[in-house]
Amino acid sequence: MTYFRLPKINQVILIIVVADFVLITAFGFLPPVFAVFVSEQIVNGSIAAVGFALTIYWVTKSILQLLVARFIDRNHGEIDDFYFMIAGGMLNSVFVSLYYFAGDIWHIYALQFLLGIGDAMLVPPFYAIFTRHIDRGKEGFEWSLYSSFSLGAGSALGGAVGGLLGTALGFRALFPVVGLLTFIASVMLIFLRPYIRPRVRPDHIRIFVEKKKI
Repeated sequence: MTYFRLPKINQVILIIVVADFVLITAFGFLPPVFAVFVSEQIVNGSIAAVGFALTIYWVTKSILQLLVARFIDRNHGEIDDFYFMIAGGMLNSVFVSLYYFAGDIWHIYALQFLLGIGDAMLVPPFYAIFTRHIDRGKEGFEWSLYSSFSLGAGSALGGAVGGLLGTALGFRALFPVVGLLTFIASVMLIFLRPYIRPRVRPDHIRIFVEKKKI
């Protein structure tokens, strides 16, 4: 039975897993209704427009997150990672709420572009901090915990609740709810601050390495 006992997990991993569960649950509200919302309630909206909107988001995020990742990797310590992550989450809480006011398809395209920027700021430091603080010897379990609980359970719960809320409240009402939950998830990440490693100057790293060699 000891094989099935859950191992102890450090606070950083727990905070990240729970915060991302809230975030992914929130954004899980949208896939069941987004295509219908754009094609039926947006001027010049169509299924083809939905595809273009998704393309704008993914191209923006995919390109910009590489630049963000290079920047935070060049700065030793995690304080820049931390602030990028919080800023990206807070910006996304605003951007997704603005969908409530969208009326024309260019509004959707612009907001998809802005969400791509927000996620480009959020994702690289998120994974960087998770990777640095993962418990040695528990890498498989903790990545699986993140995948099963945050990605899996969050997406499943978000899809079910999003469909129900979209039917009961209307599609537009979902966006402020997602924005509020995104804000809550970002606030939860602030509790990582005591565990964030300070910036280390390159010369300190060199001295440390030389001492280790000796």
